[in-house]
Amino acid sequence: MAGDVFGELSLIIAIATGISLIMRWLKQPLLVGYILTGIIVGPSFLHVIGNGPAFENFSEIGIALLLFIIGLELKLSVIKTLGKTVMLTAITTIVGIGLIGYLTCLTLGFPPQASLLMATALTFSSTIIIVKVFNDRKESGRLYAQIAIGVLLFEDILATIALLFVNSGDTDTSLLTPIASIPFAQDFERDLQNFLIGTDTLTIFNLIIKGALLAGMLWVASSKLLPKVAHHVAKSPELLFLSAIAWGFGIASIFKLAGFSIEIGALFAGVALSSLPYTQEIGARLKPLRDFFIVLFFVVLGESLEMDNLLAALGPALILSAVVLLSKPILVMTSLGFLGYTKRTSFKAAVPLSQISEFSIILVVLGVSSGIVDHHAAAVITLVAIITIGASAYLMQYDSVLFARFGKGLQLFERRVIREHRHHQDIYPLVLFGYKKGGHEFIKAFESMHKKFVIVDYNPEVIESLERQRFNVMYGDATDSELLDELNLPKVKLFVSTIGDHATNIWLVKHITAHNKEAVIICNSENYNDAAELYRHGATYVMIPHYIGSERISSFIKRNGLNKGHFDRYREKHLVSIGRAALSHQHLS
Repeated sequence: MAGDVFGELSLIIAIATGISLIMRWLKQPLLVGYILTGIIVGPSFLHVIGNGPAFENFSEIGIALLLFIIGLELKLSVIKTLGKTVMLTAITTIVGIGLIGYLTCLTLGFPPQASLLMATALTFSSTIIIVKVFNDRKESGRLYAQIAIGVLLFEDILATIALLFVNSGDTDTSLLTPIASIPFAQDFERDLQNFLIGTDTLTIFNLIIKGALLAGMLWVASSKLLPKVAHHVAKSPELLFLSAIAWGFGIASIFKLAGFSIEIGALFAGVALSSLPYTQEIGARLKPLRDFFIVLFFVVLGESLEMDNLLAALGPALILSAVVLLSKPILVMTSLGFLGYTKRTSFKAAVPLSQISEFSIILVVLGVSSGIVDHHAAAVITLVAIITIGASAYLMQYDSVLFARFGKGLQLFERRVIREHRHHQDIYPLVLFGYKKGGHEFIKAFESMHKKFVIVDYNPEVIESLERQRFNVMYGDATDSELLDELNLPKVKLFVSTIGDHATNIWLVKHITAHNKEAVIICNSENYNDAAELYRHGATYVMIPHYIGSERISSFIKRNGLNKGHFDRYREKHLVSIGRAALSHQHLS
């Protein structure tokens, strides 16, 4: 089969499918199965691949597509929304893991230059896997998910910078200033210089000029040219798909001609398209193609790992995996606890980040091609990825169970002011979840009723603003059962949720009705089907923006107070309206 690329490819895909079925049964990410497939088809076992250059080209296409789609999804708005939280948590984690990983790699006998690159690889977590888990569990709108995704995006930006350094091979570090107060700082600075110093300053200056020109070109194209072209291209889904590939591969090729890597070019090509309204459609159409080629990338990666190398790498990989699995969650929880987040939010944001990324593998593979690290270091990082991704998959699956069992021991990661606030058992007849989407209208209604009320929100900036206005506030996630217990649920007369996430509202309605069947529960919904489901679970009234918004329902509260009978009649009219709308929708479809 040495010359039959199609036959080799067919056999590899068949083996990958079988291994992936086992991974699915074990509830592991399929990425682990792809690497294991590569090991099986490699020289240590079946030795299937006889056309190495062809499969290396396939894997290069896979990396380019992966980074192109990551660029498409690189939404800085998440980082902006949580601002200080994301920045401080990401920096704390990256610096902490970087220093611990660097020292550990030195202790394990790796050269300083390789130790620095390996430590950098340990700092990144898998955006693809974590975001997919949150989407599958419909948790993307939760506070802890938004924090984790924000940290991931910040890491992706730094990973891009790291790829640039590895790609250039070198840079001038004359501006680096030693930090004498930190132990081993001078050694760390020397190692960083050895890692970055290039052949000459002129080469780096040329790269900077080229990079600036390319970035300027992409900025002009993304703001002036692409919106107009995309408007016409998007009329045909097939043409949109083809144009996106042409753009991504074309920009990647231009970056390569300029002296950068294809991977960097593909990433920036995606970022240039990220502001267009068609990115979801482009990403959805490209992902199946990406998935196919990325399978081949990880298969080729696994194929390069011989059993002797893996056995030699197993010891260091286990030690570094322990560093990642223990240090990352502790650093994340410490940072979030310092910022005032609850231990539950901190824990559920930390657990998904307890792994390293496919970006880490790509970084080390590029390091091998650049001569910064050897194949042994690449084997170690690949094993660390397999171990930590596999372990974190189980941790994410059972995070709620783990928190229920070990939550009391996590008081160390929660600020005392939060605990004292939680134990302050005031009774509030009126509770508002979420403020930004129409919450001010309900506050006006509550004030007109002359009853005590409290606002629950997870945005620290909103909480600070409301506190300055002397409102009663509670900071935390609406799905935190401990927080809800502090509201003294049986005493509450009215719950209002302006939260847009349907899963959160379902959880709230179920939890509230289990503790207080007499309370009025008003929720927010985006469509009739979700509204009907909320009614089935016990919601008293559901606001649908195009049917009735916060302003009208708050006026209703002002007129009728908390009389549940009035709400029941209002609800019946709404249910009839929903039934008619659903029936009309069925006829139209």
